[in-house]
Amino acid sequence: MRRCFNRWATASVAIFAVMQPAWATPFINEFHYDNVGTDTGEFIEIAGLAGTDLTGWTLQLYNGNGGALYNTFNLGGTLTDQANGFGFQTVSGPSNSIQNGAPDGIALVDNTNTVIQFLSYEGSFTATSGAASGLTSTDIGVRETSSTPVGFSLQLTGNITTDSSGNVTSDFTWAAPAAQTVGAVNTGQTFNGAGGGNAGGGNGGTDATIAAIYEIQGAGHGSTFDGQMVETSGIVTAIASNGFYVQDANGDGNDATSDAIFVFTGSTPTVAIGDDVSITGTVDEFTPGGASSGNLSITEITSPTITVASSGNPLPPAVIIGSAGRTPPTSSIDSDNFAAFNPNEDGIDFYESLEGMRVTISDAQAVAPTNNFGEIYVVADAGADATGMNDRGGITISDGDLNPERLQIDDSLLSGNSPGVQTGDGLGDVTGVIGYSFGNFELLPTEAPIVTAGGLAAETTSIPVEDDRLTVASFNVENLSAQSGADKFAALAQQIVDGLRSPDVIGLQEIQDNSGPTNDGVTDASQTYQALIDAIVALGGPQYAFADVAPADGTSGGQPGGNIRTGFLYNPDRVDLVPGSVMAVPGADTDAAFNNSRQPLVATFVFNGQEVTIVNNHFRSKGGSDPLFGSVQPPANGGEDARTAQAQFVHDFIQGLLALNPTANVIALGDLNEFAFLPPLQALAGLGLDQILTDLASLLAAEERYSFIFEGNSQLLDHIFVTDNLLSADVLFDIVHMNAEFLNAFTDHDPLLASFLLPALTVPVPPALLLLLMGLALFAALQRKRLVMVKS
Repeated sequence: MRRCFNRWATASVAIFAVMQPAWATPFINEFHYDNVGTDTGEFIEIAGLAGTDLTGWTLQLYNGNGGALYNTFNLGGTLTDQANGFGFQTVSGPSNSIQNGAPDGIALVDNTNTVIQFLSYEGSFTATSGAASGLTSTDIGVRETSSTPVGFSLQLTGNITTDSSGNVTSDFTWAAPAAQTVGAVNTGQTFNGAGGGNAGGGNGGTDATIAAIYEIQGAGHGSTFDGQMVETSGIVTAIASNGFYVQDANGDGNDATSDAIFVFTGSTPTVAIGDDVSITGTVDEFTPGGASSGNLSITEITSPTITVASSGNPLPPAVIIGSAGRTPPTSSIDSDNFAAFNPNEDGIDFYESLEGMRVTISDAQAVAPTNNFGEIYVVADAGADATGMNDRGGITISDGDLNPERLQIDDSLLSGNSPGVQTGDGLGDVTGVIGYSFGNFELLPTEAPIVTAGGLAAETTSIPVEDDRLTVASFNVENLSAQSGADKFAALAQQIVDGLRSPDVIGLQEIQDNSGPTNDGVTDASQTYQALIDAIVALGGPQYAFADVAPADGTSGGQPGGNIRTGFLYNPDRVDLVPGSVMAVPGADTDAAFNNSRQPLVATFVFNGQEVTIVNNHFRSKGGSDPLFGSVQPPANGGEDARTAQAQFVHDFIQGLLALNPTANVIALGDLNEFAFLPPLQALAGLGLDQILTDLASLLAAEERYSFIFEGNSQLLDHIFVTDNLLSADVLFDIVHMNAEFLNAFTDHDPLLASFLLPALTVPVPPALLLLLMGLALFAALQRKRLVMVKS
């Protein structure tokens, strides 16, 4: 269960007014923080008894993601009588001075630094600083969105009175956005019996349209009833912390329309599972995280008035996902940019047609380990009808197939009690309701799954160790620094010595400097390398040497302060490092493609008298990509242009080496953060007659090409590319699965291993450094030629 923002913070009106016999005054009466376009006219209004002195009072604003105080407005002066013994004071700030929720909060603090009110919107949280430190906010149950009209606000409605003794009582509730009433009584509010607007409450007496839930949902991603008041009914099937799911008892029999919907209450609802309820409220298409998140919207009923007709009713039968019920599409997430609603063809439409409904995933099998948010990705029927299933129980992507049949299980209805699973574990039949958050449809179980271990074990490479075979590995060790701890060094060393059989050369990615994430100007990583080498020796491995070029401080991206880089470990008993060959590829330091990214590192090694030049890479990340099940289709591939430019740069460098020696042994390896079928790696290899490199993963079956798992998708981000001479050297290749599929791994990448038959040469060859320098000269000439062509 993720806590970045309230997963179900779907704003609406609180459903039950609460009489407070000693209502605190002053109080927060109205405020505005979000609207369509640039936020305009943000404000907070205080109301209270006339004559109240606000000198020394403040409004403190809190960020719900961490609970810290981020802004303070000072109040002051004395409230005048503007409405039957009550007055108002308003504070405002520049655009975007009040944060946009998910969640955030406001504390009203008196002149003794005592918190009078601590309200929040779009969820609740505990403050960690300021006067409210240690206090948990009260979610008002309504919110504004990026579609709220300019000039609207959130307002208290109801009655407030004072008796002859000066005691204040109220039946206030917060109402959905309405036209602002700054400095005056709110719509639907009365002070001592005198006020403006509709005294009957937030609904203003508007007639509701009677509609079944499946009519409200309709066959599509958005409801045609959006913004309208409706009256509907159904059976309560699941309860969240701020609302509940309700499903039509019978449904309409149409697979394209959901029979269920989420009802937002803003706090723990008073209904029970099995209640037959009628609901009057406003239909709202809520987008978790806002429109800029790229998420789909969720159809909800807000501002609800609820009547329980009966309790203890049987729940509607769950829809079976699997061969015994509905089978999800297996290749297309979206084929038409939402032009048509095709639940039988597009996965994004299939799950939308089940939004909020009770479903059972038949014989669910985990295709990834439980992640840090307690989420588990599964396929139905143990993957029997899924495409791309690999032989270790995962599901591998391919060109045109990003696996719409996988589904996320989230534990938000179980208070974070998700079981820990590994790839291939079984969960049996899992029943819950279909929700959506963080770019994914998800099953929210109403009972904890029971796990059956699949028995998956870490691999050991099958590639033999032989005198005439050079072994080269690529391994992303995930932010390894001298501060990482002995357990991580021991685990990585074990994988290198036992799992990879101590390769002759290891291209490492995500090596951090000696101080790790401490941002102290240190860039040297010698202690990091030495700690890994010592751990390897302790397990009986070779006494490796290391080679790298430290980046300038703060220039390589990654974790702040870590100065991540690529580097080499090599076994000097097996290979010789050519002196002077270790360098960042010339020109990378001035090429914009490598801004805030890792420069490729090149080194030449001699094995059995043969030179092998290796370019170690860590291309720009996929950060900024759109969610696969998001509102942008097809989703943008974050950083693709930068990775294409980086790949072309490396391609041109290797092409320069081959121009001098067409039989040169050159390897380009590393975490390239890309799939083989997309433009960046096509640029690296070269297309058509320009192809100079081959991705060794192409030697494996398509389903076995993966080194990383993201959101349940097994995928290949790490690669080893080779020139033709090495491709013909009886090459052996293995992706050694020992991390990505397992819980509590010390890195999220699996290492890659290649082996080349390189017998000792009897014919002398030109010195490697001479070839490298000549290649650099030709590479520079090619770069100048490209620049001239661009300018012309």
